[in-house]
Amino acid sequence: MGAERVFAYGAAAGLLGDLLLGDPRRGHPVAAFGRAAGAVERTLWRDHRGWGALHTALCAGGAVTLGALAQRVVRPSTAASVVLTATATWAVVGGTSLAREAGVIGRALRAGDVEAARARLPHLCGRDPQTLDADGIARAVVESVAENTSDAVVGALVWGAVAGVPGLLGFRAVNTLDAMVGHRSARYRRYGWASARLDDVAGWPGARLTAVLAAVAGTDPRGALRAWRSDAAKHPSPNAGPVEASFAGALGVRLGGTLSYGGRVEHRPVLNGEGRTVEVADIQRAVRLSRRVGWLALGVSAAGALLRGRLSGRAS
Repeated sequence: MGAERVFAYGAAAGLLGDLLLGDPRRGHPVAAFGRAAGAVERTLWRDHRGWGALHTALCAGGAVTLGALAQRVVRPSTAASVVLTATATWAVVGGTSLAREAGVIGRALRAGDVEAARARLPHLCGRDPQTLDADGIARAVVESVAENTSDAVVGALVWGAVAGVPGLLGFRAVNTLDAMVGHRSARYRRYGWASARLDDVAGWPGARLTAVLAAVAGTDPRGALRAWRSDAAKHPSPNAGPVEASFAGALGVRLGGTLSYGGRVEHRPVLNGEGRTVEVADIQRAVRLSRRVGWLALGVSAAGALLRGRLSGRAS
């Protein structure tokens, strides 16, 4: 069996495993990577881009190397190769945990328990919850579901289709490093520069595919494409912009506006200004859209890998 079929079967099994099992409560591989990256940071940290680039290269390169070695070891066995791909896919995607966290907050809001929703929001995103009312929390959740559909599901599948297990592990490593050191705080403005830029590059194809699939899977494809075309470039993130704008149009809601992160207030442009204000019920709608996008991304990624394998076979 070729590598393309191994990816297709393994990724499907891994995504199904995530749907059925979600993330483990203890011993998650991504958490282990985070601890290792934190240890490297404690050794290397300097207020300098070069040291930050070395940190990124060691951590992301280590994940890619580990994936390549594991893939090489199991290559003689098709079954073992599929199992490895399935395990790697399950380890790096986080669609079920994303849906669960959004669901917990949505249930608290529906019960009128805004304080419980505020307490839970940091599990999903980095907003300052104390400044948000129920609709503000709902908007933060919908935006986080949209962005993490790309970061936690689609992007990994795209790079898995391109590079197999090393692609899966490498993408999640880069995404995790960005979350750890890629933000614009005084400590990480220089040190995290390389991680943030690499995450922008690695996330580019997955974000565009997510935006396309949100338009396809949503109830208003034209609205999604219109919002993407008119508003995505206004967003400060080159990858979150297309995803959030497309989700906003697909759901018929208005995203963006004033946000607060770590005491820092940001006034972001409104996405899909023609839409209505986000309501609590839109959280579940966003989760359902995210799930549809994830499964469609699996189909597109698997088909792309199979097509690439067929064209490569013909060329040889």
